[in-house]
Amino acid sequence: MTNDWNKRRSPHRLSQAARTCVCGFAIVATLVTGSAGAQSDRPIKFILPVATASGVDTITRAATPALSKALGAPVIVENQAGAGGIVGTSALVKSAPDGTTLSIVSNNHVIYPSVYKSIPFDPVTDITPIAVVGTTPIVLVVNPKVPAKNVQELIALMKAKPDTLNYASSGNGTILHLAAAMFLDQAGATAKHIPYKGVGPMLTDLLGGQVDFATSSLPSVQQHIKSGALRVLGVGAAKRIAAAPEIPTMVEQGMPNYIVEGWFAVIGPAKLPEADVKRINAAVATAFASPDVTDAMAKQGNSISVSTPEYAGLFIRSEMAKYAAIVKKIGLEPQ
Repeated sequence: MTNDWNKRRSPHRLSQAARTCVCGFAIVATLVTGSAGAQSDRPIKFILPVATASGVDTITRAATPALSKALGAPVIVENQAGAGGIVGTSALVKSAPDGTTLSIVSNNHVIYPSVYKSIPFDPVTDITPIAVVGTTPIVLVVNPKVPAKNVQELIALMKAKPDTLNYASSGNGTILHLAAAMFLDQAGATAKHIPYKGVGPMLTDLLGGQVDFATSSLPSVQQHIKSGALRVLGVGAAKRIAAAPEIPTMVEQGMPNYIVEGWFAVIGPAKLPEADVKRINAAVATAFASPDVTDAMAKQGNSISVSTPEYAGLFIRSEMAKYAAIVKKIGLEPQ
C-alpha cells in the first residue's frame, strides 16, 4: 500500500485548503462511522459501468461490506456494462443527485471523448467527482498455447507472422484496448483486435484459447495466473509490485516507455450537494482503510490512497488530456 497518491499522481500542487480538507474528512469519517445506526436504511446503489469479473467489479465487491458500514446503509452493486462503459455511466448521470446512486469508474471514463465521435453525456460536467481511490496493475497475459515465455518472445512471434495472433479487449476504446494497442505500438508489431462486451466474456475466450493474449487488470486474472490457466508475461508498472514480485515489468524486458496502470474513482451525478460529497468521501476513506479491505487490496496488488473531491476533479481533467494524446499517437480512429 502507498499513501502518496497526491504526491505521485497530481498534475498540480494541491492548495492548502484542499490539503486541510483531508483532515476535515477524517473527522467526518469518524462521525459517519460512529453514527451509522442513525443513518437511513435506504439502499445506496453503485452502478458499475463494467461487467462482472473486471478489476473495478472485483475491487468494489471486496469493499462492499465496509462501504455499507461506513455509509450506514445497505449497498447494492449493479453491473451495467456495454459500449465500453457508456451504458452504465449514462444511467448514473440520469440519476437524482440525492446521494443514493453512485458509481466507481476507471480510466475508461476519460477515454470516451477521444474514441467516440459522440457520447450521451459530458464526462466532466455531468458528474460530481467524489474521490480517486487508487490504482491497479495492468498485466500482459497469454493463453498457455502461445509459445512465448516473455515479452520479447511474444514480439518475435508477432513479427515473424504479422496479424496471425489476435488479442482481446473489454471493448473498443477501453483502457484494456488502449493498453494492448500501446504495447503493439511500442513493440513495432501487429495483431488482430477482438473486442468483447466486458471483461467476463473476454476472459472466457482467452481462457478457452479463442484469443491469444490480452492486457488486463491484475485482480481480474490473478486466480487464472495462479492456476496456470493463463501465463503472465509482464506488468506495466515502473517497478515490480509487492503482491506479485515474480512478475517482471515491461520496462525491464526492453520496453522502457511502457508504464500503464488502471485507476478507479467514485463519482456521483452532477449537482450532488457538497454535504453529500463530503459525507461520501469520508465514508469511502473509512471503508478502504478498514483492515479487511486493506488486506484484500494488498493481495490484489492495488495501491490505495483516497483523494479529496477537489483533487479528483483536477485528476479527471488531466487524464482526459493524457489519453487524448495517447489515442492520437497510436492512431485509433474515433467511432
